[in-house]
Amino acid sequence: MIGARDMAFPKLNAVAFWLNPPAGLLVLGSFIFGGSQSGWTAYPPLSLVTAPAAQTMWILAIVLVGTSSILGSLNFVVTIWKMKVPSMKWDELPLFCWAILATSVLALLSTPVLAAGLVLLLFDLNFGTSFFKPDAGGNVIIYQHLFWFYSHPAVYLMILPIFGIMSEVVPVHARKPIFGYKAIAYSSLAICVVGLFVWVHHMFTSGTPGWMRMFFTISTLIVAVPTGVKIFGWVATLWGGKIRFTTAMLFALGLLSMFVMGGLSGVTMGTAPFDVHVHDTYYVVAHFHFVLFGGSVFGIYSGIYHWFPKMTGRMMNEAWGRVHFALTFIGTVLTFLPMHELGLQGMPRRVAMYDPQFTGLNEICTIGAYILGLSVIPFTINVLWSWMAGPKAGDNPWQALSLEWTTSSPPMVENWEVLPVVTHGPYDYGMNGNNEAISDSVVTEG
Repeated sequence: MIGARDMAFPKLNAVAFWLNPPAGLLVLGSFIFGGSQSGWTAYPPLSLVTAPAAQTMWILAIVLVGTSSILGSLNFVVTIWKMKVPSMKWDELPLFCWAILATSVLALLSTPVLAAGLVLLLFDLNFGTSFFKPDAGGNVIIYQHLFWFYSHPAVYLMILPIFGIMSEVVPVHARKPIFGYKAIAYSSLAICVVGLFVWVHHMFTSGTPGWMRMFFTISTLIVAVPTGVKIFGWVATLWGGKIRFTTAMLFALGLLSMFVMGGLSGVTMGTAPFDVHVHDTYYVVAHFHFVLFGGSVFGIYSGIYHWFPKMTGRMMNEAWGRVHFALTFIGTVLTFLPMHELGLQGMPRRVAMYDPQFTGLNEICTIGAYILGLSVIPFTINVLWSWMAGPKAGDNPWQALSLEWTTSSPPMVENWEVLPVVTHGPYDYGMNGNNEAISDSVVTEG
């Protein structure tokens, strides 16, 4: 997308990738020793007194994954900063690359903090220290701060690349220039900055003083502003566009609706007076999954359908894609929408048994979950069949204007025989009055 032949540090790229399999094996191996029984947060003191060997393996796995994230992020930043072709101006950089740049900077700033907290926890488990042992003068709240300083930005690490995918899919399939290019690009950087100052909204019930609740309520509401800028930009791009309801666009539209709903419930939980009542209820589960399933997963599906022709040289079947979308959309709504009401009625999260009064809504959630499970079947069949026998895609089946569509499908080794030269931006659609691309986005010269 930036005209580079490869990543800035290919070997570092490989190291970052190959750190993940041993991390996965460590997590799986921990079950041999009883498994980590303190939840995904590993809060002390519980994490210090249950299955110490399994907890140690879990910590080592997360540190490996975090190291992979740091190395990968460094590679992305250097690649985008130093290796885009000289003819590409910063205001011609694809919005997906802006999103990856912001994601990488955020990962570099937040991941080491989690690693530090986990190393201290590891020392408490194995070497007799007492950083988080209350009976020995340790402070468990310090761990929560270290954990959430990373683990709330982790939400943005998962959704910012999806925002980038949205900014590529919507203008291509609406045949219209992206609305507010600079606002969308800079809002990614704004989320990166403000996202570092909202973590305490996860700790409003942890004895947080009033002034801190007030500060982090305000910062949480502020972080919604750059996200709203993106939503407005996508809707304005759709308005008046020549929309092609491809599967990629359907998932993008589904993401738009889901994320708005999840974002609104997030605003309510960001305010301390409301949050203390719904904390650790199914209202939180509903919000989280509307944002990260209706957001991230829908965005990943949209990106797969959009870039599958470029990755494989073949088109996916649109009819089966629409079946996949319909099942996923219906399943998502049925699974997670009733959870808002369950949370408001007081059903706690992380329970194996619940009060019989919650049975009806939970049954609806279960039906939705089965539909979501079934939705993967047409998708899997579509991917495998299309990869082997789908119709040939050509180099640019969507008539897109960003650089990756100017090379072969799938791309050759190192992408181009000669590096491309950018002649205009990647979103200049519809300028001839017929909602058609005015020209190719690049010419290639020696």
